[in-house]
Amino acid sequence: MNDERYVFSGTTGAFYPLNRKQGYIDAGSWPEDSVEVGEEIFIKFQNPPPGKLRGGDANGYPCWVDAPPPTPEDAKRSVALTKKSQLDDAGRIIEPLQDAVDLNMATEAEKAALRAWKKYRVFLNRVDISTAPDIDWPTPPDEEA
Repeated sequence: MNDERYVFSGTTGAFYPLNRKQGYIDAGSWPEDSVEVGEEIFIKFQNPPPGKLRGGDANGYPCWVDAPPPTPEDAKRSVALTKKSQLDDAGRIIEPLQDAVDLNMATEAEKAALRAWKKYRVFLNRVDISTAPDIDWPTPPDEEA
């Protein structure tokens, strides 16, 4: 460590390198509530644990605070992305199984797997994202064929 010095702003929840202070001042963005911290604190508060955000304590030093719950729109967006990802994954599994059936090369296990994965995909398509975050996700079938 080169023990670079920083300041932390509880208002912005951000660190600012002291060696760039004049640039921030010139830009009008140097925080008025800054407190000086060392590189060790800077490193400690880089990546928040799950469900936390970087905030400031009563003295202006960094601390972890609870992240706000997602908005209904954020929850819907997240569920929509998860649904799309799961549909894409199911499609990638179904394709070669369907090829084997189409070419009359499928084993009984492959035929059963294809039916199970198609059924799963139908249930995924029926997932109603408007109920986010309370989603009853279907369980994917065993991937082994």
